Amino acid sequence: MAIEKRIALDAQLSLSRRVFGAWRLLDTPERPDAQAVARLVGMAVDLGLTSFDHADIYGDHGVEAAFGAGLAAWKGRRESIQLITKCDIMLVSRNRPDNWITHYNTSAAHIAASVERSLTNLDTDYLDLLLLHRPDPLMNADETARGLENVVRAGKVRAVGVSNFTPSQIDLLAARLPFPVVTNQIEHSVLETSALYDGRLDHAQRLRYAPMVWSPLGGGALFTGEGKREDRVREALAKAANAHGTDDISAVAIAWLLRHPARLVPVLGTMKPQRLAQLAGALDIELDRQHWFAILEASEGRPVP
Repeated sequence: MAIEKRIALDAQLSLSRRVFGAWRLLDTPERPDAQAVARLVGMAVDLGLTSFDHADIYGDHGVEAAFGAGLAAWKGRRESIQLITKCDIMLVSRNRPDNWITHYNTSAAHIAASVERSLTNLDTDYLDLLLLHRPDPLMNADETARGLENVVRAGKVRAVGVSNFTPSQIDLLAARLPFPVVTNQIEHSVLETSALYDGRLDHAQRLRYAPMVWSPLGGGALFTGEGKREDRVREALAKAANAHGTDDISAVAIAWLLRHPARLVPVLGTMKPQRLAQLAGALDIELDRQHWFAILEASEGRPVP
């Protein structure tokens, strides 16, 4: 079965099957100017990555504004891309002098203020998708839902989701909302397989929402890790790559995610055009079932029962 090129989150919003993750945008020694960011956006769109993942905290609260300057210089249409951002993590930062300890804030007031700031930073009139970044132990579900409903009804946000939530935490929030929670962005990769067993992917299939996936290549450990597990996984990926007519194990690692029936949407964190182009090839790899299980076995160090 051919891999879907886009994933519908609801009747009005779909994402590209691979999402451009912007969190490392300012990690280079030289801060990219607006024209450099505009070129990066255009290159990503040309590769089919029309969805861009942000968070208010990325780059010590600087990535959104740098990206927004690039969008202003980009010649494409705003309607052809999807802007995703997150809120609720309150970091200790010189840019947030009131925070003396890292904490979470899912209050309606913070959601409203964060959305306004993100709209300004990203130089846009609306966000396609707003995610709550981390579960908040002090979340008042009624108040949080009211805050999310307010920004949606005001036309400032098209859809809402969560990140790093458990199924029960999603159910709690969803029970208070008049519209669906359209995604849960989770950590998952050939080196982090717990979502296969802890109910998160089962929950996604049951409710038919498509999870987004952060760190889909294991945070780089897939290539730099020196342990026996990483060696086994690289070997299994190489065998699968050879069987499927490629030599790129990273593309196979992404294809391993795309093979799952929960319709996973990997967030790619590289800022290198060549790497994005290589990873785009994952859509052309229809990984067969036995190689999928061989990679899982290599990761977990044992055959399936």
